[in-house]
Amino acid sequence: QVQLVESGGGSVQTGGSLRLSCVAPRMIFSTFTSYVMGWYRQAPGKQRELVASVPYRGDPNYADSVKGRFTISRNNSRKTVFLQMNSLNPEDTAVYYCNTVPVSTYPWGQGTQVTVLS
Repeated sequence: QVQLVESGGGSVQTGGSLRLSCVAPRMIFSTFTSYVMGWYRQAPGKQRELVASVPYRGDPNYADSVKGRFTISRNNSRKTVFLQMNSLNPEDTAVYYCNTVPVSTYPWGQGTQVTVLS
């Protein structure tokens, strides 16, 4: 199965920080740079939402809810996408996934759980 692998989640107190990583399998290395990449999240009882995206070359884009707190970046050589999350609050609690934007090209991986304790 070809899917992106997310890691870096965990439990933090309100105001804490986490950095998430998303690594592409070798099988899709050749096409990784063709896509805008993004981080999505899904909280219990809510639909999945896009929180940040970044093109191969260009400016990132953020949902209003995370703007100023999250930073998305990518290392195209290593086929990796990062999400630096600062000033976390309980509303950020969710499973975080990475995929292409705006169409989710790859199968959804397991995601990585982010829990922010109040």
